[in-house]
Amino acid sequence: MSWLLETILDRPLVRRLVNTGIAHYARRRVDWLDRHSAETLQQHVLTRLIRKARDTRFGRDHDFARIRSLDDYQRRVPLRDYESFWSQYWAADFPYLQGATWPGSIPYSALSSGTTSGTTKYIPISREMLASNQRAAMTALSLFMAARPGVPLFNGRLFFLGGSTDLVDLTAANPEKRPPVPGQRVLAGDLSGIASCEASAVLRPFAFPPTELALMSDWDRKLDLLASRAAHLKITMLSGVPSWILALFDRVKKVTGKDRITDIWPELRLVIHGGTRFDPYRALFKRELGDEVFLLDTYPASEGYVASEDPRYGLLRLLPDHDVFFEFVPVSELTSERPARHTVGQVEPGVQYAIAMTTCAGLWSYIPGDTICFERRDPPLLRFTGRTRYFLSAFGEHLISEEVERAIAAAAEDCGSAVVDFHVGPVFPESPSAPGRHRFFVEFSGSAPDPQSFAASVDRSLCTLNEDYRAHRLGDIALLAPEVQPVRCGGFADWMRSQGKLGGQHKVPRMDNTGQVTRQMTEFFTRTL
Repeated sequence: MSWLLETILDRPLVRRLVNTGIAHYARRRVDWLDRHSAETLQQHVLTRLIRKARDTRFGRDHDFARIRSLDDYQRRVPLRDYESFWSQYWAADFPYLQGATWPGSIPYSALSSGTTSGTTKYIPISREMLASNQRAAMTALSLFMAARPGVPLFNGRLFFLGGSTDLVDLTAANPEKRPPVPGQRVLAGDLSGIASCEASAVLRPFAFPPTELALMSDWDRKLDLLASRAAHLKITMLSGVPSWILALFDRVKKVTGKDRITDIWPELRLVIHGGTRFDPYRALFKRELGDEVFLLDTYPASEGYVASEDPRYGLLRLLPDHDVFFEFVPVSELTSERPARHTVGQVEPGVQYAIAMTTCAGLWSYIPGDTICFERRDPPLLRFTGRTRYFLSAFGEHLISEEVERAIAAAAEDCGSAVVDFHVGPVFPESPSAPGRHRFFVEFSGSAPDPQSFAASVDRSLCTLNEDYRAHRLGDIALLAPEVQPVRCGGFADWMRSQGKLGGQHKVPRMDNTGQVTRQMTEFFTRTL
């Protein structure tokens, strides 16, 4: 019957009706969000999650049955990171986790690269979380369609450029653990691979690629097949991590011999990106797509969907009603014994916060390691600013990722260049009397600008953005001027391949305060020149 459903849904009349129906849903959804307080919605979410999980081991340990207010909850449930959850609740029951921190079975574990801890993380994904992510994705699409009525996205294919690894059966990998229910399986992979397996049959006629191609583990081969098959399709929407979208663009242009993506996909109207700050990529995407294609920022995480851009404001908007409760901890207090924990109704614009998430998959006041800054409280509009451990302060300069990325974007504009990706880390002095410096590896699209001019522009921007950096740069006494080393085209992809992390949700580590990754890159690029 699936082929019959696909044949029916693929007819032009049906596609027009789908466009009309989705547009109607989008208007109602956004109007509903605009009329309801995010703070009130979040209170309902927390109450519902506590009630649902009160009989789990975590719920009993933290006396969920007696929680009556947010204050009760925050007194009983401390902030925790992944390592705490793993050692206290998940390791003993892995991979099934049934009843540990969330009731019922956990069919999936999302693999996270562990950018703050350096280890692979297994984030539980419940059936409720699958529904939460689907609802959040529809909200993201609704925000776009309500702001851009009449865009016929469903006239063509929606291209989801996802992860590069097939799902692993954790049940088979842990034969010593008996499943709570005979025949129960738990699969692990990146979130996009899980989403491909759970995609609705109604969506499949509109989506590309098919599941068997989406789950290919050989990223290079997969990218070639995606490019060759999609080049001749009517693509109206594309989503993915920016660096891998650019890699796809390059392959598609080689397949077709055309110079611009809009010549290949003239009906492309929307590119949804996420997973990293977009500023360094913006000029390059505009060069490829012009002004006809709208760029929509999103903030999905393995732990739960956080926010999506509201085109009316040009900022990310917190999604308050999809069974994820958020707390916001001032970064300056994160290491204190009792840090403040604010709700969305209590945050102050301009303050750097670390996010804590409570989810319908059994995370409770969990710190994923992301930092954000609110621009507005009603509606809750924010910017992703980096990671709690993504910073540069090897010499006391206290740079955060947002400042570095803004400086890179400004330098690219000053030098008339476009940045594909970059990495920066400290180069420590070889003698006590000599100051250190920052080394930037930058991959450019097309010819690279003069490295010294690019470095000087980065330096000027950082001095403007950060007082500590400016003070350290005075007279070259504490910190020398940064150096920029251009990376050959495809160089970062080669480095990621050498690390076994090519494709999909893997991203080039942009900042390295220890200098270890920077040394590895220095050795690799010196060896492979």
